[in-house]
Amino acid sequence: MTSETAGWDAIDAELARLYPGVEPHHLAFDGPDPLEGVGFLPRLEPVPHWHAVSYGMSELYDKRSDNPDESGWGFEFTFRIRREPDETDPPAWAANFLQNLARYVVQTGNWFEPNHHMDLNGPIALERDTLIRAVVFTEDTQLGTVDTPNGSVQFLQVVGITADEYAATQAWSVRDFLQLLAQRLPLLVTDLGRASVTDDPEVAEEVTEGRRIDGSSTATLALAEFGWRPDGDLIRLVLGAHVAPRVAETLLGRLPFGRPLRLDGPHSSAEFSSGSFSVRPDEELLDVVLTGEALDGLIQVLVPVAGVRAAPGAEPLVVEIVRSQIRDPGGNVVRTIG
Repeated sequence: MTSETAGWDAIDAELARLYPGVEPHHLAFDGPDPLEGVGFLPRLEPVPHWHAVSYGMSELYDKRSDNPDESGWGFEFTFRIRREPDETDPPAWAANFLQNLARYVVQTGNWFEPNHHMDLNGPIALERDTLIRAVVFTEDTQLGTVDTPNGSVQFLQVVGITADEYAATQAWSVRDFLQLLAQRLPLLVTDLGRASVTDDPEVAEEVTEGRRIDGSSTATLALAEFGWRPDGDLIRLVLGAHVAPRVAETLLGRLPFGRPLRLDGPHSSAEFSSGSFSVRPDEELLDVVLTGEALDGLIQVLVPVAGVRAAPGAEPLVVEIVRSQIRDPGGNVVRTIG
């Protein structure tokens, strides 16, 4: 006889395998949100931390989706958060953060996979003095993927990183940077109090060398602050000051290696590639082909300073940089860039 909670039981069984005899601290959610709860398990090794696991991205009860191979969205979130050795109450902010990620998936239809990434546009936790302002995703090395009666479930670990580290993942590679990070942060525990590992000259040099040799693996940037429009005989690119340097770094990691870069904004998209210079707009996509000289000119004006500037050697492109307002999850402006 199949259990009415087969999916839930499968998650519990994996946690019992990894933590025999340990009962998770379970924070439950009420209402229609995707996650029904988050389980927190305390660990002491390799550093004291909470190992959080979500319940709700997979099918916890009956099989309802048409895909027999995957349960629900095919994954559950995990999250490792640094804790004090005597800390007994799990961090509620972490559960709320995972719920926010779950809402994003359900509302947009954009799911997460290993090596995906997200700029949080502010601190990961309200009222915490932290440099952690972005996340990347990787398979949880200790939980992996499990088969359940409702299909497979991958345990997808959320890893908090700083803005400088996020820039490194875009200019180089999420996968390669995570391997570098794991050498310094065993089990990729998110520590709200840590500094950026890119402050270490050795790490910075490895990132620079990796980008020089490998280029950037980032093929698409989804940007809330990007768009383009015709402006007389010109084409005006509009970017937020917050994202302009990231676009410049990623272009440099793509086009010289013969790889295109697509920018997706809320209402328009553009694709940049290398070759004989051309700018071809249509209703859905702006297609820009840049010579080396035109790329250099565009990079010169992708700076975090508000204003309108022509891109030398890349006419008819004009770049408008607008001020970015960084907001906390409550919608309050905490910082203005540009």
